[in-house]
Amino acid sequence: MNLKKKKELAERTFGLGKKRIIFVKSRLKDIKDAITKQDIRDLHQDGAILIKEVKGRKKITRRKVRGAGSVRKKVSKRKQDYVILTRKLRKYLSELKKQGKISKEQSEDLRKKIRNKAFRSKAHLKAQLQGEY
Repeated sequence: MNLKKKKELAERTFGLGKKRIIFVKSRLKDIKDAITKQDIRDLHQDGAILIKEVKGRKKITRRKVRGAGSVRKKVSKRKQDYVILTRKLRKYLSELKKQGKISKEQSEDLRKKIRNKAFRSKAHLKAQLQGEY
């Protein structure tokens, strides 16, 4: 009696390898009649299909070595402050340029000054613009 297909069905049902599934010899006729996964589950409940325990030694876990690419460096507060201020000022400049209050050349000049930290804040930039242009 070839029960290879039944064993494959049991494999899929329980998510195991075929070596762990054992059919009880005296119940082979019942197993042969099983068609669905639910039938296989019922046979397991009744004791016609047995499942072997996993054998083998405990796997040794190796200590993980951190690679150079996975090291996260904390960004300095000074740089964070610079990035926040620069983005704020550049956004303000782009708004002024869209409104037509400053020309493209003035905008480029001010962007260079922003990059060189010529302005302490948005208010300082506004004050410079009031006096300059």
